[in-house]
Amino acid sequence: MGNDDNLQKAILDNIPDQAWLKDRESRYIHVNDAFMAACGLSEEQIVGKTPDQVWPRDWGEKYIGSDRHVMESGQRMRYEEQRQGADGKLRWYDTIKTPVRNAHGETIGTTGISRDITDRKQAEQALLESRSQLRELSAYLQSIREEERTRIARELHDELGQSLTAIRLGLDVAASQSDMQSATMQRHLEKLQELAASTIESVQRIAADLRPPILDELGLPVAIEWLVDTFAERTGIVCELHLPPALSVCEREISTAIFRILQEALTNVSRHSRATHVVITVAAGAGELQVHIADNGCGIAAGISRDNSLGLMGMRERALMLGGQLQIHSAPGEGTRIDVILPYALDFRGVPDASIRPDTESTS
Repeated sequence: MGNDDNLQKAILDNIPDQAWLKDRESRYIHVNDAFMAACGLSEEQIVGKTPDQVWPRDWGEKYIGSDRHVMESGQRMRYEEQRQGADGKLRWYDTIKTPVRNAHGETIGTTGISRDITDRKQAEQALLESRSQLRELSAYLQSIREEERTRIARELHDELGQSLTAIRLGLDVAASQSDMQSATMQRHLEKLQELAASTIESVQRIAADLRPPILDELGLPVAIEWLVDTFAERTGIVCELHLPPALSVCEREISTAIFRILQEALTNVSRHSRATHVVITVAAGAGELQVHIADNGCGIAAGISRDNSLGLMGMRERALMLGGQLQIHSAPGEGTRIDVILPYALDFRGVPDASIRPDTESTS
């Protein structure tokens, strides 16, 4: 064995992963200890043989084919594969093959390294399964929360609201009996009337925020109009709303997701954007429902992680749970646009107005 061969073998033996050197005919010239342990053969049983004589024939033929591709292309090749380890169990390997050239630049063989990545693959799979379970749990908790909101809103409206209304009516009757009341008592009754009226308004607002009955009774389009009108009236921000001419009734889950995403987006606009104008566009068709919310505010400042915002994460999760997606486009001083796309398999009556679809570029 020459000095070059000794050097090549020394290099391969110091690599902890499986490593080998082959000639142009895919015959093994050198292999390291890790390689011999993987295939369960000695160096004498491997050197001078081709992969189909060392490994099971179907694997060997694939290896010969990849050797040929590397030599013909002159480019390194990297791929992941599954094959049996020394224990007979299927394991994952990350394999890299590289062409070997002589002093004249001619390809005279290949060299390769194969690393066992089974633990990494198992960790990735466990992470994916865990993420899937967390998403299912999140969806379940979202549905439970919506049900609880609906129940509380109904009780506030039906029970507490009716009781407060009865109290206000009783105060009105008492106040009307002016001949039976002193001036001082009359003033107290008037204050109580005002308090009862403001409390009724608060209860109605809280109930509507929890679960607006208009969403269940009149559907998503009307609920969106109510939400936008209420937002504009409360904040003074000019809102421009574009709805399809005829949007069919959505499933409860889709309606709730769209409404909550829009509600959260408008809340963010009022709290953080310093915007004066918001455009909300809803479009349906081609099997999907799209919602776009664009403002002319300050945008998301540099250094603030969008992914770390719980509100934005919640919006994105709502979309993902229904097989959709949510994207955020923003830059400091250039406003923010949120694009939501959800699968929409129900019938759509009417043709969406193409003019209401916004550009795909970020809104300034």
